Amino acid sequence: MALACATSVFAAKKGKVLNIYCWNEEFQSRFNSYYAAKLPADIKVNWIMTPNQGSAYQDKLDEALLGQKKAKADDKIDLFLVEADYALKYVDTPYTLDVKKDIGLTDKDLAQQYQYTKDVMTDSKGKLKGVSWQACPGGFIYRRSIAKDVIGTDDPDEVGKALDSWDKFDAVAAKAKEKGYFMLSGYDDALRVFSDNMKTPWVDKKGTIQIDPQITRWIKMTKNYTEKGYNNKANLWSAESFAGAAKNGKVFGYFGPAWFIDFCLAPATLDNPNGEKALGNGSYGDWAFCKGPQGFSWGGTWICGAAGSDNVDLIKDIMKTLTCDADVMEKIAKEAGDFTNNEGAMGKVANSSYQNPFLGGQNHMKFFLASAKSISKNNMSMYDQGMAETLMGTMADYFNDKVDEKTAWDNFYMSITEKYPNLKQ
Repeated sequence: MALACATSVFAAKKGKVLNIYCWNEEFQSRFNSYYAAKLPADIKVNWIMTPNQGSAYQDKLDEALLGQKKAKADDKIDLFLVEADYALKYVDTPYTLDVKKDIGLTDKDLAQQYQYTKDVMTDSKGKLKGVSWQACPGGFIYRRSIAKDVIGTDDPDEVGKALDSWDKFDAVAAKAKEKGYFMLSGYDDALRVFSDNMKTPWVDKKGTIQIDPQITRWIKMTKNYTEKGYNNKANLWSAESFAGAAKNGKVFGYFGPAWFIDFCLAPATLDNPNGEKALGNGSYGDWAFCKGPQGFSWGGTWICGAAGSDNVDLIKDIMKTLTCDADVMEKIAKEAGDFTNNEGAMGKVANSSYQNPFLGGQNHMKFFLASAKSISKNNMSMYDQGMAETLMGTMADYFNDKVDEKTAWDNFYMSITEKYPNLKQ
């Protein structure tokens, strides 16, 4: 709730409605928990929330941005969020405000943020167009009880050693199968591990689609896992996928970053969603985290100020509080489980007595530190989300023996060029 105050740090003639475009409640929860109390009493926050699936969110946002100049003051977009998969679509446009020149954040304010999070949102002229409260190095989130049965230990360091290469990962998958478990929930689980390690972007400067060897490696591995019964034949984000994490689920583990752990996976493990988040409620607490066979990052959400906003001073304060304030970054990490975008704060949390209850009391932040500093996004393109989603859809038929591999690729190229007519094979 907003706190009433006699004076405001914000100019009196600024807008009274703060319009925020997003696709789910993740940022809303961070905003309400770590910023809302600072809002002037006369500011109304209007959340325009549209699901991400099928580009619905982007379509809604694009329509609003195109109409921004003609929109009434109280209807203008002030803040909007973008994901890594399509961030570049908005970076080199006049629709995003310059975080430094237009909004007013300084190099000192931004000094502790991980460099890749700034690189993602820097346009061709060197202007920073968005900031994030999170960094997203990933790893392998595994079921402790299954690890004990298959490997003989649930200790994150030891399990990490047993899974630190794809050959070892495959060997453990075979053992898991023998004991009645699935190494992964389905076809798409490992895609982000491989796609984040691509040496080349999906599309070159001439608009030609490129298939990196990491992608063909993912396809070969997934086909093998499907044929051998090492995965549970579920699609990413499906109810079947998350069912594998339930108390009676048989899935060994899931690949993901910090946001996936507490925001996506943890709720799926609870028998009683309204009950206490504690050991005994479903499989909650029977999990741990390790690096896995290959370092990677996945996702991330950036806050952009919309050109034409009448709340720039408020935008600055929100960005500064939620992405630059080390104390806030530390609180978000400890209370919400995010690996936050502040190198100093994360080092402090990693070396503290912090414990994640979902991960059986593990302080998993130390596994993220080195990989967060090493993340590079030189392989990004504005087509990443469309490419990944289309590939997952067309290859599922191949994994299920409905079509051969060549037909799956033909279907991929047909679908992707329909989606992006400017691209060529």
